This record gives sequence, structure tokens and C-alpha cells, in this order.
Amino acid sequence: MEQAIFGAGCFWGVEETLRKVKGVKKTTVGYMGGKTKNPSYEQVCTAATGHIEVVKVEFDPKIISYDHLLDIFWKNHDPTSRDKQGLDRGPQYRSAIFYYTEEQKNHALGSKEIQEKKRGKKIVTEILPAAAFYKAEEYHQQYLKKRGAAVCHF
Repeated sequence: MEQAIFGAGCFWGVEETLRKVKGVKKTTVGYMGGKTKNPSYEQVCTAATGHIEVVKVEFDPKIISYDHLLDIFWKNHDPTSRDKQGLDRGPQYRSAIFYYTEEQKNHALGSKEIQEKKRGKKIVTEILPAAAFYKAEEYHQQYLKKRGAAVCHF
């Protein structure tokens, strides 16, 4: 198994999309990239923690490649929009890819460059080394699935 971390707006919709992908074995929503240890959802929503709402994806690279996950990431949000996705506003909703390895970093940077050329606009997605991951509260895990909803903004 390998892991990937994506931030693309509200983590509910991101998780719902990614958890259905063949080869994805587990998704967990949480927070990454900020300074506050063990933040709560309420703290992250104040924008004072610096954290981003993210989805940790555990996947089988024999079934789905990291590049394919990157393609899904790019197609399912607006990476040219700073600190907002759909109706969600704030730095916790910014677009980000957190990498675990140099290989992931290189693939993420290359795919960002391709997206910028394809879209003809500046991509604001941050590409950062993975940091401490803080699992979100249980009620956020598979939030849309628990409510029988298929989509959020994603």
C-alpha cells in the first residue's frame, strides 16, 4: 500500500469521490499543513491554525497509480482558485498536494506544470512535504456516505 494526501476544498466531497476509485483501499479525512497540534474542526474553521482540510488516501499501486489519483484530483476541483472551492471560503479549503516521497513530489510538480499549460491559467495548488496528519472527528469520516449523499461541491 501507498499513501497520498490531497486538499481540494471541503474534505467531504473529496473523500466521497476518492473512496469510490478502484484501488483505493481506505480514505481518512483530516487536517495537515498548519501549526496547531491536534486541531478541532472548529479551530480549523477559524483559519488561525494554518491547516488545510485534506483526505489521506491509502491505495494499491498495482491497481491504481499515483498519476491516476493526480488526474482525479485535478479534474475534480478548481486549482486556479485561491482559498475557496464552490461556496466554501477560507484558507482551510486551499488546493494542496502533500507528498511522501521525492517520486510523488516530482510527479505532482510535473502534473501541475501540465495543468497550467492546459488551462492557460496560474495554478495556485501548493505542493508540500507531508507533515503531521490529524484525523478529523469521527462524524466527518465518510460524511456524505453516512447521509446517503453523492456529492458536495466536488
